[in-house]
Amino acid sequence: QVQLVESGGGSVQAGDSLRLSCTGSGRGFSSWAMGWFRQAAGKERDTVAAISWGRGETWYANAVKGRFTISRDTAKNTVYLQMNNLKPEDSAVYLCATQSGINTGYDYWGQGTQVTVSS
Repeated sequence: QVQLVESGGGSVQAGDSLRLSCTGSGRGFSSWAMGWFRQAAGKERDTVAAISWGRGETWYANAVKGRFTISRDTAKNTVYLQMNNLKPEDSAVYLCATQSGINTGYDYWGQGTQVTVSS
């Protein structure tokens, strides 16, 4: 089965940077698009960024534009989220997910990695 594993989270201070990685594996893994999501304590999950697998088109939430960059390495089945100039409001559990095909939703999810930004 498809498995997604995130890494790179941690506790940092405001203004610092982190790079999150998410690697997909498992028989039958394929991706139409991959996305990063975050969920702060007591709040709903929000989409942070997404990237199409074929062309690398990107989308960002307004809150992270200019600070975060999503990228992918198709050979490694890996998507990255470079997070610069982190703010306390960025603190959340960050999850990656893959959309297997054009007609699917985000059908596989990782367990998440905690990002905590202090000021």
